[in-house]
Amino acid sequence: MKKLLLCISGLILMASCVSVKTYNEQITSLHSVEDLHKDVDKLYEQLKRHHPKLYQYTSKEDLDFKFDSLKRSIHTPMDSRAFYKALAPVVTNVRQGHVSVSSAAKRFVRKDRKKLLKQKFEFYDLDFEYLEGKLWVKANRGKDSLLTGSEVIAIDGEPAVELVETYKKRFASDGYNTTLHNRFVSKGFAVYYYKDKGFVDSLEVTFKTKDSLFSKVLKRIPKKEKKDKAIEDSLKKVKPKKLSREEKITKKRLARKRRKDNRKYGYLGKRKQYTRNFNFIGNDSSVAYMKIRTFSNGNYKKFYKESFAKMDSLQTQYFVLDLRENGGGRIAEIEKLYSYLTDKEYQFILESEVNSRTPFFKYLMSNTTPNSLKVVSGVLSPIIFAHNLLHTKKKAGKLYYKFGESKIRKPDPLNYKGKMYVLINGNSFSASSLISTHLKATKRATFVGEETGGAYNGTVAGIYKLYRLPTSRLRVRMGLMQIEAPQKQTPDGYGVKPDVEVLPTVKDRQLNRDPELNWILKDMGKL
Repeated sequence: MKKLLLCISGLILMASCVSVKTYNEQITSLHSVEDLHKDVDKLYEQLKRHHPKLYQYTSKEDLDFKFDSLKRSIHTPMDSRAFYKALAPVVTNVRQGHVSVSSAAKRFVRKDRKKLLKQKFEFYDLDFEYLEGKLWVKANRGKDSLLTGSEVIAIDGEPAVELVETYKKRFASDGYNTTLHNRFVSKGFAVYYYKDKGFVDSLEVTFKTKDSLFSKVLKRIPKKEKKDKAIEDSLKKVKPKKLSREEKITKKRLARKRRKDNRKYGYLGKRKQYTRNFNFIGNDSSVAYMKIRTFSNGNYKKFYKESFAKMDSLQTQYFVLDLRENGGGRIAEIEKLYSYLTDKEYQFILESEVNSRTPFFKYLMSNTTPNSLKVVSGVLSPIIFAHNLLHTKKKAGKLYYKFGESKIRKPDPLNYKGKMYVLINGNSFSASSLISTHLKATKRATFVGEETGGAYNGTVAGIYKLYRLPTSRLRVRMGLMQIEAPQKQTPDGYGVKPDVEVLPTVKDRQLNRDPELNWILKDMGKL
C-alpha cells in the first residue's frame, strides 16, 4: 500500500509538471489570427449571456463595433500577453468596474513555488501614488525609508508616466466616472506592471528626490536573512527560560486576545495593519474616527457593536467615517454598519436583476472552477437549484434575485445620532459607494474629498463568473447581479459626489498632512 501511494504521488507530481509546462508553452506561443478571433467572440458571448446590464452605459451598436474593430485589428499571430494588451482596453468600453481581464501569468512547479515563497520582491514593498501627473513613492514597507516621497522617473528605462497612462486604459470605473483612474492605477501599479511585463527577478528604477536623480536595482531577496552560524550555535546553548504556571496562563490569555482582536479588526498580515480602526481624535471623546480599509474580512459585527456602544455611552458629538481607498466587499457588512447610522426603517438594496434563475450555479460551474469544487457542487446541485429558484422571480420580463438585505430593516438601538462626516475618494468603490449612496440620499452626513469611483446608482457585482478563454488562457471576470440602493440620481453613470471637494497635493504628502481630515476638524472648530 505504501509503495502504491508513493507511485500515485509521483504520477500526480509528474502530471502537474507536465501541466505547468504545457500551460506556459501555450501562453508564450503565437496564436493564430483565427483562434484569437474566436477568443474575442467567446468573451463577448459570455458577457451577453451573463451580464445583466451590459448596455447600461455603452449601446449595443457601439459595443458591437468595438469588438468587431478589435477583431479587424488582429491580422498577425500574437502571444497571450500581447493579446491581453489589445483586449483589455476594449473590454473597458462596457464601463463596469467589476468587468476585467487578467493577463496570462507564468506558472511554476511546486519546487519553484516553494523557493519563491521564501523570497520577497523589493518592488512590491513600494506603495505608489499618481499625483499632479507624476508617480510618487507613497510608502516603502522595505528597509530603504529614503525612497518614500521620491518621484519615480523610469522603470527599466521606460518613463513611469507613460506606463501609468497606458495602464489606465486597461480597467474601467462605473459609468463615466474619472476619479477612479488615478487612484486605482496608484494602488495597483505593481500588479499592472506584472501583467504587462510578466515575471522578473530584478528591476532598475530611477528615482528623483528634489533635484537629485539616482537609480536603484530592486531584487528578489530572502524574506529572513540567515543569522551568523556562530550566533546560532551560541543560541542553541542558551536554554529557554522556564515559565511559571501564572506566566503560562498569562501568555495563553494574551495570545487568545490577540487572535480575537485579529478577527475583530481584520488583521492584514502583509501590511501589518488592521482593516478596521476606531479611535477618538484629540484629548476627549467628542470626535470619533473610524477607518475602514475594506468590507471583506474579519468579525465585523463585534467591531461595530463595541464601537457604537462606546460612542453612545460617551455621548460622542462628531463621527468621521473614512472610506478612502476602500474598494468594497460584503453587502452584509455595509448593511450592518448602516443600521448604526440611521434612525429610520430602511430597505438597503433592491432585488437584484440577473440573467439566470440559478446564478450561484453559473458561478460555481465556470471553466475556472477546480474539479473538486465542481464535484461538490454537483452533489449539492439539488439544494443549490432549490435555493436559487426560491430566491429568484420574474417581473416585467426580467429575472430578479432577492437578497436578505432587500427586506425592510430597523435601525440598531445603538444608532448614532450626532453630526457625521464621510471621507471619500476615487478608490471608494462598490460597497463603499453603495453605503455612501444611502448616507448622501438621506442627507445624513457631510461628504468630503472627491467623487467615488463606484456609481451612485449601483453596480453589477454580488457574485462573479470567472471564465478562461480557450486559446489565450486569459481570465475574464464579470459580475452576475445588479446591486443597487432604492435611491437614484440623474444623470446616471456618476459616483457619489462630495459636498466639499478637497484634493491632496504632493506637498501635503511630503509634509505628512491629511487635507481632507483637516478640513473636517476645522469645520468642527477642532483645528
